[in-house]
Amino acid sequence: MKNKTNIANLVKQVRKKDVSAMKNIYDLLAKEMMASSLRITNSYSDSEDILQEGFMDSFQKIGQLKDDAKYIGWLKRMIINKSIRHVEKRRNFIPVTTIENIPEEIETDNWYEGVSFSSIKAAIQELPDGCREIFSLYLLEGYKHKEVATMLGISLSTSKSQYRYALSLLREKLIPIHE
Repeated sequence: MKNKTNIANLVKQVRKKDVSAMKNIYDLLAKEMMASSLRITNSYSDSEDILQEGFMDSFQKIGQLKDDAKYIGWLKRMIINKSIRHVEKRRNFIPVTTIENIPEEIETDNWYEGVSFSSIKAAIQELPDGCREIFSLYLLEGYKHKEVATMLGISLSTSKSQYRYALSLLREKLIPIHE
């Protein structure tokens, strides 16, 4: 059971260095945090390392958390930041000049309806690192383009254009499956 009250109670115990509470928090949140990291790194083994490091850091820095009920968001941000730092060395963005002709309305087009989740997931994993990272942060993690741009150290227009490019690539790859 992963409700905020339960997590907040476990965090209180973690503050007291209760190893059992740490294990319970890990068991409750590991799958969700792994999914967030994996969408960014596209590497299971890298995400496993990031997950372990993220949980350990959160337990060691628990004193910095002001509101126990906000632990999940705090941990997720920690995991996402570690994932972003990990992929920075291999990140590449497609030059904007190559993707300028991507239509703005691609976001509202329902071309993906009827395409299986596994096909969509596989296609997302095949995206180039830079646009997959932006796609994951914006659409799947719920960050605004301005936040994504700040997190990645890029311009707002690069975040938006890379996101549209990711949608275009997904559409191109998945429409033949759907038809």
